[in-house]
Amino acid sequence: MTITAAADGSALGNPGPAGWAWYVDEDRWHAGGWPHGTNNQGELMAVLDLFRSTAHVPDEPLHILCDSQYVINCVTKWLPNWKRRGWKKADGKPVLNADLLRQIDDELVGRTYTFEWVKGHAGHSLNEAADARARACATAFQAGAAPVEGPGFGGALSTPMPLSAGRTSPVPIQGDLFGEAAGEVAVEAPPAPSQTDLDVDAVVELEQELLDPEVRSDFGQLAYLLHPDYREVGQSGRLWDRDETVEALGEEAQRHEAFELLEASRLAPDLIQVLYRTESRNGSALRSSLWQRTEGRWRLRFHQGTPEA
Repeated sequence: MTITAAADGSALGNPGPAGWAWYVDEDRWHAGGWPHGTNNQGELMAVLDLFRSTAHVPDEPLHILCDSQYVINCVTKWLPNWKRRGWKKADGKPVLNADLLRQIDDELVGRTYTFEWVKGHAGHSLNEAADARARACATAFQAGAAPVEGPGFGGALSTPMPLSAGRTSPVPIQGDLFGEAAGEVAVEAPPAPSQTDLDVDAVVELEQELLDPEVRSDFGQLAYLLHPDYREVGQSGRLWDRDETVEALGEEAQRHEAFELLEASRLAPDLIQVLYRTESRNGSALRSSLWQRTEGRWRLRFHQGTPEA
């Protein structure tokens, strides 16, 4: 029987006192936290602890409800490429939260799982229950009190490892982006990807990073990813330059958009086009991006978005 659970994280100040929780029902849930952490660390820890707490029933598929596209992307899309690069992002920078991601990677081996994105704070009963427990743990650490941890799964509580304790696993995990994304353990090593495949994967990963609210709110990272001569034709038909785009993205940093890749291809040795669809509460749009390799790294040179009818 499939185990359906919501996983969520909370941080007061982000970073600040942090909590995490997963919730199946009133008899099966677990929560915890740290005196200092980020919301994303809480989200990842909730998923990690859910896998560990159900390790004694490995044949039961997990269906995980998350309101964090960052977590879903990490586990189902970005993780294999990060491992292949030695836990480095496409731009060469270290992967954030690699310690937790390595531990999640270990726990995925032999498990069947799916992820589903749910909108946070929208009345979803399981998500609300997990959010309330994660927030309660963060509040407890803020007050210097012991958090309420819950009963665990079937009376079993896992023992969370410190954030600095990372482990590695050589088994690559593959999955889809959102919704019905099933994890599959690769029994045999796949053929070595071509340089074109690596470059295209890297650019698609960078494109998705630009949809991450944390990246959108980081002016330095936006300036790093956008080419100095960046131009964008917005959905209204307006032409934007890089400075205007960085400011606008910062103002809408909390907007969540689901990503559906349509096509990604190399147009020239140092030019890759990504065609994709986004969906948000404002509707869906078709988007086209041109990424140019400049001074050894990929930067977004041009983008256009068109609303779908």
